Amino acid sequence: MNNKMIEELSLNNWPALSTLLYDGWVLRFANGYTKRANSINPIHYSTCNLEHKIAECEQIYTLNNLPAIYKITPFIHPVHLDHILENKGYSLIDLSSILTLNLDHIREPSLDSVKINTQRNAEWVDHFCRLNQVEDKNRDTMEQMLSNIKTKKGFISLYYEGKVVACGLGVIEREYIGLYDIITDIEYRNRGFGEQLLLNLLKWGCENGAKYSYLAVVMNNIPALQLYSKIGYLEAYRYWYRVKDTVSC
Repeated sequence: MNNKMIEELSLNNWPALSTLLYDGWVLRFANGYTKRANSINPIHYSTCNLEHKIAECEQIYTLNNLPAIYKITPFIHPVHLDHILENKGYSLIDLSSILTLNLDHIREPSLDSVKINTQRNAEWVDHFCRLNQVEDKNRDTMEQMLSNIKTKKGFISLYYEGKVVACGLGVIEREYIGLYDIITDIEYRNRGFGEQLLLNLLKWGCENGAKYSYLAVVMNNIPALQLYSKIGYLEAYRYWYRVKDTVSC
């Protein structure tokens, strides 16, 4: 599997509202909703003076009322950027893992009480915001971001006794299905619903041309790591963020 391509897919399929290209770096903006969509991604070659470039990026984000956040992956340019940011007082937060899975031998789900829509609708958004505790001020931004996804989408909801107890999003591009914001109702966790949601979403992915899957998980989310490992996901690489000011996910 091509790890750098997975990084490209993750940028495409959790899109920002606006993007600024600066000498090989991708600066993303989405009104502060999620670090992924409001961070500097230094994934292409950098040629400018680094001190000046970092200062300029800080100024750009300040003008947009956002902290300067860098996403640090194995593919950053220049390769010593993480060390430079650390010396400038940027703290390391949210150590995360990118996990991947070959879909050749995915188990069949035992529960099929799911709905998968290829277009976002108000019902799914309502359930997602409830389960994921999305603040009202972020709802419009989130909906705009979801509307900006240009490849095939699967908005999934899993029902139990007539109630949505888990939901999430799958996005297919280049034979990969990326899984985003998989969430289970806190009152229904540790009962297998998250696993069934994933298996149904991966089955849908296979039916729509996906051969592989990827997802991101924060390393301190032990229950999620155990679930993904049970399904067969393996770590491809790790990433983290560098930030001067503490921000919410």
